[in-house]
Amino acid sequence: MLAKLDLRRLGYVSLLFDIGRLRAFARRSEVGLVAAGIVVGVIAGLAVTAMSFIASRMHGLVFGIGDTERLSSSDLDGDIAVLMAPIVGGIILGLLMLSLASWRKKPMVDPIEANALHGGRLSLTDSIIVAVQNLISNGFGASVGLEAGYTQLASGLASKLGITLQLRRSDLRTLVGCGAAGAIAAAFNAPLTGAFYAFELIIGTYTILSLTPVVVSALVANLVARLLSDSDFTIDVGTFGAVVPADYLPALLLGVFCAGMGILLMKAVSAVEGLARRSSIPAPLRPAIGGIVVGLLAMISPQVLSAGHGALHLNLDHSMTIPALIGLFLLKSFASAVSIGSGFRGGLFFASLFMGALLGKLFAYCAPFIFANATLTPVIYAVVGMSSLAVAVIGGPLTMTFLALEITGDFPITALVLAASITSSLVVRTTFGYSFATWRLHLRGESIRSAHDIGWIRNLTVDRLMRSDVRTVSTDTTLEAFKQDHPLGSSQRVIAVDGNNKYAGIIIVPEVFADPVETSGANESLDMFIHLNNDFLVPNMNAKQAAALFDKTGNDALAVVNNLIERRVVGLLTESHTLRRYSEELDRRRREASGEI
Repeated sequence: MLAKLDLRRLGYVSLLFDIGRLRAFARRSEVGLVAAGIVVGVIAGLAVTAMSFIASRMHGLVFGIGDTERLSSSDLDGDIAVLMAPIVGGIILGLLMLSLASWRKKPMVDPIEANALHGGRLSLTDSIIVAVQNLISNGFGASVGLEAGYTQLASGLASKLGITLQLRRSDLRTLVGCGAAGAIAAAFNAPLTGAFYAFELIIGTYTILSLTPVVVSALVANLVARLLSDSDFTIDVGTFGAVVPADYLPALLLGVFCAGMGILLMKAVSAVEGLARRSSIPAPLRPAIGGIVVGLLAMISPQVLSAGHGALHLNLDHSMTIPALIGLFLLKSFASAVSIGSGFRGGLFFASLFMGALLGKLFAYCAPFIFANATLTPVIYAVVGMSSLAVAVIGGPLTMTFLALEITGDFPITALVLAASITSSLVVRTTFGYSFATWRLHLRGESIRSAHDIGWIRNLTVDRLMRSDVRTVSTDTTLEAFKQDHPLGSSQRVIAVDGNNKYAGIIIVPEVFADPVETSGANESLDMFIHLNNDFLVPNMNAKQAAALFDKTGNDALAVVNNLIERRVVGLLTESHTLRRYSEELDRRRREASGEI
């Protein structure tokens, strides 16, 4: 009996050190993917704790605050460090950017882009660089949060693990979602929020197969962070009143208002970035100049510094006048736009929560004059505003709804937040169409609007679909010679090329033979039988673009040329083959999502 137990233990130990068996376990078993999710959860919890610790120590060293103090709520009025720290941080970040420019040429990919376009493949080196840049930005007081660094580092480590285990595309995307879920869960002490952040923003969809690994990763990461850190990241909203049906209408209006402000905020960030690009200021110098602006704003109110954790609690606990709320909102929004637009690394997750709380409290002063039956307290309006503005900027209405549930523990307020969040999401999607992350990708020329997997469509290129054994004929060939070289039944189509071997069009062979004999002289030109002179495909087009061109031309086959200038014929692609391969790949992705393969 003991011998059997020892052999079994040895088997488990050998499994841990046998990478081949680990790969097989992770690929062939749903339990294996859950086990990978647990590992990712531990990694995410460690990453968040480490980054939070480093940022806190940086705040203490740079600004001279205590270990238990939050930077944005510290008494730093008039302190020279408030002005100088963002400038110094900008200089350090610029030097880092200058050193990276020589060996990191490609733009860094974030988890949303990785899952949408690259099947979950993230560069771990790039992820570490982003995390370091985020720490420098936040540590020296730039008006950005650490959430971008948390999710980037955790997702990068998860992607590296998945690539090592040689996971399938869908499983790798799920594991990247596990990393992001664990990061957000650990950062906010909110496992449900982390899980739905992954589903809505990183994976782009919810499936029963991805549920267990993502939720387990969020729970494990939250547990690890709580065990390692003495501080509690929970947002404390204090006491609040009850919710009645009459409160839904003002909450919906607040959702619309926050949607508009969120769009303005995203536009402001892109405006600052555009202004910086159009200027003659070199990119490495822009963070320092942005640091000057942030430092000057912080001299007015230190609450604009960093993400705003302390400032959020400070303003939830105290009453403020309408001018003070408006002024602080404008200062924080301008500081955030300048920070990100000038090149500081970070996100607007927590900043949007802080600014949303300010808008909610501001709305609370106005609501009694518009809605006589409204009973909501300023704290409830602040929670609704937090969620609504965060939905407008970050996306994910269910993510923010669960965040409201986990910070209040109150279901009536959660239902109110859900209504406002959906309203905010609807307004942003119908009027603007992007979240902050996808808007920045749009400015770079990408067309994605979510993390839904479209990378496989882009990988299904004309180059992979076409047949290269095509028959060509010179446009100088006579009709009689063409009939001799290409008898009826030998082929359906022949591609015509000119004297310079450039594409000239497509000739339908049966059409040539269907021409009346009396009009077909021996020396007659082929010109009247050449079609689609300027309609062709290029190898880097994807199946979707090819299908659109088939539909536009009304033809069932198109030539493929090497490029738009040389126009040298390299292949032929038919519409039927394109649609069949597209349908096969689509069915494959569906079966992967449902666990059939």
